[in-house]
Amino acid sequence: MNNSELDATDWQILRLLQKDASLTNKEIAFELNRSVATVHERIKRLKEEGYVKKIVALLDRKKVNKGLIAFSHVQLHDHTAQTLSTFEKEVARFPEVMECFQMTGTFDFILRIATSDMDAYHDFYRNKLANLPNITTVQSFFVLSEAKSDTAYPI
Repeated sequence: MNNSELDATDWQILRLLQKDASLTNKEIAFELNRSVATVHERIKRLKEEGYVKKIVALLDRKKVNKGLIAFSHVQLHDHTAQTLSTFEKEVARFPEVMECFQMTGTFDFILRIATSDMDAYHDFYRNKLANLPNITTVQSFFVLSEAKSDTAYPI
């Protein structure tokens, strides 16, 4: 199924789940004026087809002691498929790395890193990230404030 095969009800379900994934099938059915069984089957299909990748709880990073966020731009020495793949696999293993994106431009990757404080970031950088092979440059930027943080795609 592709996007054009989703109907208005499917899109409404996706919007509701993005806002609050804890909604029950009954609550969604009531909101959309549909049966609970219909909503259940549609959500099951949307999950099976990969529209809904996973259902998660979003935590307050400060309350779970992850108050320091860094965006680290990483440049690699060489750009073979093996080098790029190895880097991705290695950084994906680090729990501090929340996101890893391969980019165009001067830097090859951007990482979003969450740690408790600058000492923890320094430990991560020195003992994990800097030990990976083929890294030429790491340039990190630290978040001072957060004006917007959204996980819902505009659909």
